[in-house]
Amino acid sequence: MTRTVLITGTSSGLGRATAKHFHAKGWNVIATMRTPERETEFGQLDRMLLARLDVQEADSIRAAVDAGIARFGGIDVLVNNAGYGVFGPLEATPAEKIRRQFDVNVLGLLATTQAVLPHFREHRAGTIVNVSSMGGRMAFPLGSLYHGTKFAVEGLSEALQYELAPLGVHVRVVEPGVTLTDFGGRSLDFNNDLALDAYQPLVQSVLGAMGPMMANGSRPEQIAEVIYAAATDIGDRLRFEAGEDAIRILATRRVADDAAFFGGMKAQFSIGA
Repeated sequence: MTRTVLITGTSSGLGRATAKHFHAKGWNVIATMRTPERETEFGQLDRMLLARLDVQEADSIRAAVDAGIARFGGIDVLVNNAGYGVFGPLEATPAEKIRRQFDVNVLGLLATTQAVLPHFREHRAGTIVNVSSMGGRMAFPLGSLYHGTKFAVEGLSEALQYELAPLGVHVRVVEPGVTLTDFGGRSLDFNNDLALDAYQPLVQSVLGAMGPMMANGSRPEQIAEVIYAAATDIGDRLRFEAGEDAIRILATRRVADDAAFFGGMKAQFSIGA
């Protein structure tokens, strides 16, 4: 039987590339996004269901899951991809943006997972792929909120695997490095206050490093291949690093103690004592 995947955040970037990759592999795809009325391609494809899903709206999550099951008879894999990044000095970030960062990247992921779990539990089968980041295992300056959410995804996924394994449900975590998507555009929310003089040298250092980092990232199609590999893996592996930069940086993080790794990061971003 043809397998079915539900993917969140497929309007652009990594989510879109992932939907196309699964579809090319012969899967049924439930491609979800906040504004499906703007989508002109996916709705025309066989084995592709376009559905509205906003991870901050429980009713839309439930409706998308129900529509997918009704259309294809079931769901085999959930890919929690929807997310974005809030960066900048914490002191300069409004409270509503702090809440939204965790609402989307953590609480929305949990809500979508909860909506699919009864179906997986009933069939005693299923796979959950949570898209984290290399930033779920290490952190860059000015990313306290984004990294906080990705560290949370790592922890909840690690714990969740224990409770779901007896039900026949697998949990996977994909950890991309920098990806050539719109993350540096609409998916990046950078906050700053020029009146906070003390932070400005670091702000300029981080912004100066972001350009080259973004330019040397992996194509979303490359990361989509890793997501597919994680979704179809039959072993007990939890984490899947994705992208040359993620593999390299995380290898360095594993062998370095905190003092050495933090020292290297401070030198890279000209952070004094």
